[in-house]
Amino acid sequence: MRVVVVGATGNVGTALLRALHEEPQVTSVLGIARRLPDRSAEPYRGAEWAPVDIAAEDTDVVALLAEHFRGADAVVHLAWLVQPNRERDLLRRTNVEGTRRVAQAVVRAGVPHLVVASSVGAYSPVDDDVPRREDWPTQGIPTSHYSVDKAAQERVLDELEAEHPEVTVARLRPALTFQADAAQSIVRYFLGPLVPVRLLRYGRLPAVPLPTGVRMQAAHADDVADAYRRVIVERARGAFNVGADDLLDGKDLARIVDHGRLVEVPPAVVRLALTAAYRGHVVRPDPGWLDMAMGAPVLDTTRIRTELGWAPRRTAEDAVEELLGGIAVGQGLRSAPLHPGTARPAGASVMPLRHDRDVRIPDSMDRFLFGLYLSDHFSGATAGLERMELMTGTHRDTPFHAELAEATEQLRGERELYRELLDRLGVPRRRYRQVAAWLTEKAGRLTLNGRIAQRSPMTAVLEAELMRSAVLGKIGGWQTLREHAAEIGLDPGQFDELIVLARRQIEMLDRFHAYARGRAFRREL
Repeated sequence: MRVVVVGATGNVGTALLRALHEEPQVTSVLGIARRLPDRSAEPYRGAEWAPVDIAAEDTDVVALLAEHFRGADAVVHLAWLVQPNRERDLLRRTNVEGTRRVAQAVVRAGVPHLVVASSVGAYSPVDDDVPRREDWPTQGIPTSHYSVDKAAQERVLDELEAEHPEVTVARLRPALTFQADAAQSIVRYFLGPLVPVRLLRYGRLPAVPLPTGVRMQAAHADDVADAYRRVIVERARGAFNVGADDLLDGKDLARIVDHGRLVEVPPAVVRLALTAAYRGHVVRPDPGWLDMAMGAPVLDTTRIRTELGWAPRRTAEDAVEELLGGIAVGQGLRSAPLHPGTARPAGASVMPLRHDRDVRIPDSMDRFLFGLYLSDHFSGATAGLERMELMTGTHRDTPFHAELAEATEQLRGERELYRELLDRLGVPRRRYRQVAAWLTEKAGRLTLNGRIAQRSPMTAVLEAELMRSAVLGKIGGWQTLREHAAEIGLDPGQFDELIVLARRQIEMLDRFHAYARGRAFRREL
């Protein structure tokens, strides 16, 4: 059985890869994602990969997807964009129209089975804790863009079933889905840098403020992945609720955080505070997320249990505890959505230098000039990292945040590689040059805006152009080191890899530049 997973690098997608790798009936898996993961890392290395952006506006996405879908026994559609909340058109184009494109490609490619990630958020709101089965209306919660789009996605699937009965369509509606490896994605999407999540590592919080009446039904990502696996193998049709048995209230959540001190706040007060914080760009979730949390129904999971033999192996409490543990230590995986947030230990090299024991500048080379050259590239790496850190922090509410964050970590590793090389060769770092580069980078920020008190929309365009030029210069440095690697005692292959990585960074910056220039010069009406 060949399975294609669209959106295979996220929370559920990563868990599903693990489940499919262990399923004997599945002989091959193709992962499709906008940003490919580290294909040498688990669980991504067990799959084939293809990059496709289902929201692309300048590509025949349906034709491209159909080409990848041909010969598949099942397509699982998991791709969903949660942020940026403020880019409503982008969210709908990705989530609703993206689902439509996947469905059209399934029909064009003749795939017999389509399995889609819906959500508890697709259901119409309730004001009680009575479990609802799959026949509860899926009209969504009007004030939640996530819920509205999930309901619209359900209509896309209804249309597909009506027009193409030859396609077996399944839709899973899971509860909140957690695992430790998704910790940093949840922090980035919903909490942000101002929430002191690392306090969980050091001890108890003073109190947990929660809306009065809040309750949470959750599931572990591995249990949700097992549900998908069963639906795929059995070629099941229709809707399936997925969730653990236990329902957590405010007291439960406070106890799980490890102190039990709950401060209940009226939901209306919480909503007012969240609205103000969102409008002030202090937090990332808009008030619709609270509305959905308070109005979503409890799921009755009888159908998937009786028809497919599914049962959760972990409780909702287990899933939440594991998530909190992952948040405390910055846990993640080597994909753009799940990349870890763990701070690099002081002095550790993210990208260790590969070398022989005898690393030296040979007598055939001018030691002073070559040392000066390396020192200048180290200074450039320092300034480039400063710029990329700024871009990553500034563009959190764009589709490029994860890619910028990943590039930042790559640049940090490259700078440490230069630092280690200088130390091993006994070359002085010439700190005055690094200070000059740092000051130049800081001064350059003043010239990018065209405005005094705030960043200009033009800034992103110029930042992309500057970083693209910097990366091109960096490639020159890697090429020089590649040329002399053998005589210095270094591994030439490492610099080949760094050149390839730099070219990927340029490709990302090209796409970011296109995104930025399309928005920079339009008047705000």
